[in-house]
Amino acid sequence: QVQLVESGGGLVQGGGSLRLSCAASGRTFSRYAMGWFRQAPGKEREFVAAISWSGGRLYHADSVKGRFTISRDNSKNTVYLQMNSLDPEDTAVYYCAQYTRPTPSSPPPTWGQGTQVTVSA
Repeated sequence: QVQLVESGGGLVQGGGSLRLSCAASGRTFSRYAMGWFRQAPGKEREFVAAISWSGGRLYHADSVKGRFTISRDNSKNTVYLQMNSLDPEDTAVYYCAQYTRPTPSSPPPTWGQGTQVTVSA
C-alpha cells in the first residue's frame, strides 16, 4: 500500500516562495510518475504539475508555468514543488499524487492528505 505524506505548506506573503515535499513509501517510487494537484475553496481539484519516473519529462499547468517547478529525488523517494512568485490565487490545499505508469496518463489513484498553502495579499 502506497503512502504519500506532504509537507512544507504554510502562510506566505504574495511574491514569496515555498517548497512542498512529498515523501512516498510502500511501492517502488522510481517506477512511477508523480504529480501535484490543488483544490481551492469552492473549486474543483486541478492539475498543477507532473514528472515522469526518471525526472526527464516535466509537465506544468499554464497557470503556474515559469513560477512553479516540479522535481524528484528517487534516492529519497521524494517529489518536490518549488513555488516562486506566489499569488493569492495560489491559495489552496496542495495534494501529492502517484500515477500507475512511468509517465502521467489517466488520473492518479493514490493521493496524500494534502498541505495547506495560503498566500496573503
